[in-house]
Amino acid sequence: MSSGREIFKQLLFMSQLTDDILSHTDIVDIVSKYVPLKRAGANFSGNCPFHNEKTPSFVVSPVKQIFKCFGCGK
Repeated sequence: MSSGREIFKQLLFMSQLTDDILSHTDIVDIVSKYVPLKRAGANFSGNCPFHNEKTPSFVVSPVKQIFKCFGCGK
């Protein structure tokens, strides 16, 4: 059985690993493999992959490393 200290070390490792992966990954590169994106000011926009639309409402922020669809809310 794992001790509390061992579990803490494992959780700390996973947290550091996650932070390391996120700091070396660009969300625009990943999303653009699945959604055609166009530059829109400081962000990128495209049609939402979560619902059917004709007017792009899906926005990807390279600065914040996040995405949001202003049509469906995802």
